[in-house]
Amino acid sequence: MAAPSPSSRLFRMKLASVLLLAGLPAAHAADLARVGSPGEVLAVALESQHEGRIAYRVERRGQAVIAPSRLGFLLGDGRLERNLELVGQSRRSVDETWEQPWGERRLTRNHYNELRARFAEKPLDAAHPGRRFDVVFRVYDDGVGFRYEFPQQPAMREAHIRAELTEFALARPATAWWIPAFEWNREEYLYQRTPLKEVGTAQTPLTLRDDSGLHVSLHEAALVDYAGMNLARGDGDVLRAALTPGSGDAAVVRALPFETPWRTIQIGERAGDLAESSLILNLNEPNAIGDVSWFTPAKYVGVWWSLHLETETWATGPKHGATTANTRRYIDFAAANGFRGVLVEGWNPGWDGNWFANGWGFDFTRPTADFDLPGLATYAAGKGVHLIGHHETACAVSHYERQLPAALDLYARNGVDVVKTGYVCDAGDIQRQDRAGGPVVREWHEGQWMSNHHLRVVQQAAQRHIAINAHEPIKDTGLRRTWPNWVSREGARGMEFNAWGDPPNPPGHEATLAFTRMLAGPMDYTPGILSLKGRNGLPLRSTLAKQLALYVVLYSPIQMVADLPEHYAQHPDAFRFIRDVAVDWEESHVLDGEVGQYVTFARKARGSGEWFIGSVGDDHPHTLDTPLSFLEPGRRYRAEIYRDGDGANWRDKPFAFVRETREVASGDRITLNLAPGGGAAIRFVPLD
Repeated sequence: MAAPSPSSRLFRMKLASVLLLAGLPAAHAADLARVGSPGEVLAVALESQHEGRIAYRVERRGQAVIAPSRLGFLLGDGRLERNLELVGQSRRSVDETWEQPWGERRLTRNHYNELRARFAEKPLDAAHPGRRFDVVFRVYDDGVGFRYEFPQQPAMREAHIRAELTEFALARPATAWWIPAFEWNREEYLYQRTPLKEVGTAQTPLTLRDDSGLHVSLHEAALVDYAGMNLARGDGDVLRAALTPGSGDAAVVRALPFETPWRTIQIGERAGDLAESSLILNLNEPNAIGDVSWFTPAKYVGVWWSLHLETETWATGPKHGATTANTRRYIDFAAANGFRGVLVEGWNPGWDGNWFANGWGFDFTRPTADFDLPGLATYAAGKGVHLIGHHETACAVSHYERQLPAALDLYARNGVDVVKTGYVCDAGDIQRQDRAGGPVVREWHEGQWMSNHHLRVVQQAAQRHIAINAHEPIKDTGLRRTWPNWVSREGARGMEFNAWGDPPNPPGHEATLAFTRMLAGPMDYTPGILSLKGRNGLPLRSTLAKQLALYVVLYSPIQMVADLPEHYAQHPDAFRFIRDVAVDWEESHVLDGEVGQYVTFARKARGSGEWFIGSVGDDHPHTLDTPLSFLEPGRRYRAEIYRDGDGANWRDKPFAFVRETREVASGDRITLNLAPGGGAAIRFVPLD
């Protein structure tokens, strides 16, 4: 039998088999373009498939991570995925370092190689020219970002995107950590750990560990004027983009030219590599505000936990929490302990009655009769404290937008420079009314309309030097780089589930968040419940030491000291760490960790030589041998250690706790013994 010719399909199949047996990536005769990362760790290739479809694949050190995965769209006028041909390509490299005004690290390196591939449909005839779009890949050593860009063109004036056909085909079987999409409670679900084959439709970030031990996170960056992307599992291990619906026939309607958000693939050998990656931030545009020195990262207290305990109420009446006298008490507590902010919920009319069903009754431009906003603002300012505002919409979003300028002006006049916004309602029940008195239509929290709403709020707030902390939000996609007054958000099961959850958050919840939700950006988790009790004495599944460690593990530039003041008085040794811990960081490192089991962060305080460690675990004990090589060589430090005591256990001995000190240096090691549901927190103070 004659040998197959090099151009034959049989030859290509045999060559692929030989290369795979040798441990090398298979050659693809149909490859259209290829680009590698700066350190030659990752590579992306584009290939042409049957009927002119295009696909991409991702390799790491020659091994497939993402198998060939198709690209394309389902538009209002038909599919845009077949009969495509490459009509041009270009490359460039970027290596720059930029400074975050606040964040997990001060300096961020943005180093990538870029491929721009230009595609066009083969025209049907002279009257029907083919549509055109670009696919742009940015390839880093720790991940890949790609997006579609639609230039102006005669064949297409406006895109009605019914579905995005983007695929992510994992090359190996994998374990997934995920929460469901399109369910009523938005992002507030416990993460499931399942084989990838058992994933339904998941929200992003979706974290995976394949059977070689490689860790992968799928998400998106720069979600602007577009629908949020979820991931629906198709055949085998293929995940497909599932855009959040809009109230019309299309998920996205955009006039050309425009670009989609970046689709992101973070890749690392360790789980910690995902948490250390700056890929999401780097794919966003630079700061659009300019000077944001008016925002101060800080800790805050407030009228909040008592509302979830039901000892006080949002509504006016005998148990109303947002009174002048009660707020003065929190201002005094904040001032005495060096906390900058005081959050007050329930300060404005609209909370009486069933506010959940009628957000149209909220008034954001005036306080209730028992809340003296100007007087309290003046009182707080005299003690170096700022009020933190609160705008709960109950999803009557158009009603809120009509009041927004006046509401923000009210806060600006009273020195309120951080506002917590809220969108409490079932998923898919956002209420949109384009004109007063007009029909009300329903939108999703992560649809295109809400993407634009959140940016309108952030931009109007920036004009008044106000920062935004959104709850029940749209997902974080790194827009804090472009709009650095978008400082934090919720977007996961937070501490309030420990007040009344059924069940409360399990012991491994935070060690899961560190490698899932937190990959998107800061979270206002509201830690520090030293009473370890929820409503009606419901026990938290946490030790005392773990509550301290959360301030380091779960990053936010605003951290709530969430418990009641009287509970901190009962635990002065533990409270000392909360007073001392920083909230803004020069650099951050993951020293050790496995998804859902345990994680240890080390962070250096910005503008200080101090370092902090936070380590949390799951329902099992962990002994972690922790090197201190991150400390400055040749310098001695006083390590102030807050740890689980002997026999500590969240079930029956949660308050077993030890505070101790020792002198250490960068060549030393510390053993962290985490109890079930436990943790450890350490402050390292340089000794001069």
